[in-house]
Formats: sequence, C-alpha cells, structure tokens
Amino acid sequence: MALTGRTALLAALGSLPVGILAPSWTGMLAVNAPLSLAILCDYALAAPVRTLRFTRSGDTSVRLGDAAEVRLTVTNSSRRRIRAQLRDAWPPSSWPTGTEQASSRHTLTVPPGEQRRLTTVLRPTRRGDRQAERITVRSYGPLGLAARQGYHRVPWTVRVLPPFTSRKHLPSRLARLRELDGRTSVLTRGEGTEFDSLRAYVPGDDTRSIDWRATARQSAVAVRTWRPERDRHILIVLDTGRTSAGRVGDIPRLDAAMDATLLLTALATRAGDRVDLLAYDRRVRARVQGRTSTGDVLATVVNTLASLEPELVETDARGLSTAALSGAPRGSLIVLLTTLEAAPIEEGLLPLLPQLTQRHTVLLAAVSDPRIAEMAGGRGTVDAVYDAAAGTQAQAERRSTAEKLQRHGVVVVDAPPDNLAPALADAYLALKAAGRL
Repeated sequence: MALTGRTALLAALGSLPVGILAPSWTGMLAVNAPLSLAILCDYALAAPVRTLRFTRSGDTSVRLGDAAEVRLTVTNSSRRRIRAQLRDAWPPSSWPTGTEQASSRHTLTVPPGEQRRLTTVLRPTRRGDRQAERITVRSYGPLGLAARQGYHRVPWTVRVLPPFTSRKHLPSRLARLRELDGRTSVLTRGEGTEFDSLRAYVPGDDTRSIDWRATARQSAVAVRTWRPERDRHILIVLDTGRTSAGRVGDIPRLDAAMDATLLLTALATRAGDRVDLLAYDRRVRARVQGRTSTGDVLATVVNTLASLEPELVETDARGLSTAALSGAPRGSLIVLLTTLEAAPIEEGLLPLLPQLTQRHTVLLAAVSDPRIAEMAGGRGTVDAVYDAAAGTQAQAERRSTAEKLQRHGVVVVDAPPDNLAPALADAYLALKAAGRL
C-alpha cells in the first residue's frame, strides 16, 4: 500500500482542531478512525496491478546523439478502471542528466478490458546496450487516498551505435575514389594491375601488353588493357588497451578511432576492397571477417563497435602483431589505430615491425592532442613557459616516434580527433594512387 499526499493533508487538517480544542485520545480517534476506514476502502477499490499485461515495441537501435522511441502497450484485464502512474525505468545513461524523471514517468487511465499505448523517448549519452529495467505501477483508488503498487519486468534492449560523424566526408572521398578507379576521365585506361579488356594495338603501346593468343585468332594485334586492382584485403586493428581510454577534449581516443574506422570501412568497401576488423589489447575483444556485401560489412562493423569499451590493461604488442599476421593474407593493408607514444611503440611495436612490413603495407593512425600544440606556443607567464617546454618536448617525442616508424616503411597519420577520420581516408586514397593497393 502507498499513501498519497492527499491522505497526509487530510490527517493534518483533522488533527489541528483536535489538538487545539480537544486534545485527547478520543479526539484523535474521532478524526483518524474515519480516515483509516476511507483509506482501506480506497485501497480495496483501486484496480489490481498484478493483472496488468505489458508488451513492448519500437526502436531496437539508435545512433548516439539521436532519440529512440520505445512503446509500451498496457492492457487492463481486470473489471475495474485503472487510474495509475507508471515509471518505465532504464539505466541512467539512457537520458541526459536531469531529464530522467520527466521522460520515464507516465499517467494513464485504462477502462476494463481496454489497452493504452505509452511512448518512452530515450536519448542515450553513451554507446552500448541499454536494457529496460522494471516497470513500477501505482494504481489509485477513487478517493485518491491510497494506491496499490507493483512491479513488472518487460525485457527490451536498445543498442546505441557510434555516431559516425565523419560520414559527412564520405561524398568527397568517393568522388576522388571514382577518379582513381577510372570512372571519370582523370585516369587513363591501360594503367593498373587488373585485366580489363582487349583493344587494337597502336604505336607506342607497351609490347609486354600484347596478347599473343588473341592476336593469333584475329588479323590485328591485340593488347590487354588494365584497371586498378580491386578486392584487396584491409585489416583494421583497433587498440583497446589503456591508452585508448584517454580523452582528448570531450572525445575518448577509442571513439575517435571508431569514427575513423567507419569512414575507412565505408570508403574501402565502395572501392571493392574486403575489410576485416580486429579489436585487441591482451586478447581479441571483437572481430569481423568474411563479410563481402558493402552494406553488410558496414552494418556489422557498426554493431560490433557499439558495445566495445577500452580495457585498463597494457596492450600486448606481440600478441597484436601475431593476431594481425594470422588474420591477413599476404599483401594486405594493415591499419593500426593505436597510440603514438614513445614507450609503447619502441618497446612493443618497433621490434615486430619487420615481420609486418615484410608481408604487408602498414598504416598507423593515432589521435593527437591539440592542447600540446597550444602548450608549445605558450608565452607570457611562468606557468605558460613551463607548459611550452612540456608541449615542445611532447611534440618532439611524437615526431621522433613517427620518423622511426616511417624508416621501417610504415605510413603514419597523426591527427586531432575531429580530423583523424578524413586524414586516414586520404592516406588510403594516396596509397591507391601510388599503386601500393
């Protein structure tokens, strides 16, 4: 049983004159006995809560930053009209701070044998799965003095996907890809590594392109034409170790790496390349491989990244390298989304690079902190001078680490969170233009 504010108000109003005019147990009993009887009658007349039936429908996934609607159908199978307040509870991160009470609470009236539909609007603030918790129903009697209260569990899961803010860069990169792929007049047919068609020989053609079998079947000399090779293999490796948990501004490093992963996946699959994903720290946290359809690959990668979180452990570089080598056929592009800090690179990754670069093209992308550049340019106060020295040293260490990687043949992309995704896409297109993919 739950008592309402109206009950407390009536008890206070009744006790006040008794306390002033006739302060005695008899006076108190004269006030509280009828009130207690009214409470019991009101409770007995309230519609039962346990006989209610609930079903859910609505959104099962939503992009971070957008709103999801989950509908709850309430069926009153009793013989009494129900007047109730309902709380549809979800985890705290399902709404922005301070909006949970207004979003999760509903008032409803359902006649006997009928049903009503309520809509709970979620605006999640974190990635991952949000699962519905219990539904609390408080059914009021006709006098509004007492209420029956009960709980129901109606499972429902809403998966919060990465926001993919870098998708705004996709049209411009696809236009450049079409130029590289020969779909515009920018690329001259005859260059590339994949057979396209036969045509008649003209003076100046490379004699190595002559197809002697086709020439023997016809009166004119035939030469092969080529186009850029498609169906190359790309393995994207996400470092989910402790360094990925760090924040640059308001963005976790892992989230910035995910955004870059999605843009590269969308671009590479449109180019006809095969994209696999590996998330690793000390063990495999997530893996996507064997997908071939363009839409299927991107959708699978998005769903896989949704529930991925950083692990507060040091990344095992040797295990990461072994997992990459075992998951990529020879001649693949391996994209490492990891840190560019000196210690993890020099102690973990550098000794293993010869194994990777001997068999594959390696591209390393890292999130840089714009605050370091601001610190390096600080002047005017003692604190600013110290910050400038620290910022300059940090910049020098990152440049030195990048140069060491480049000497091993690694392509390095070092960019702030907002620019990491387009910079990585540009590096991929540059590799294609250079014939390394």
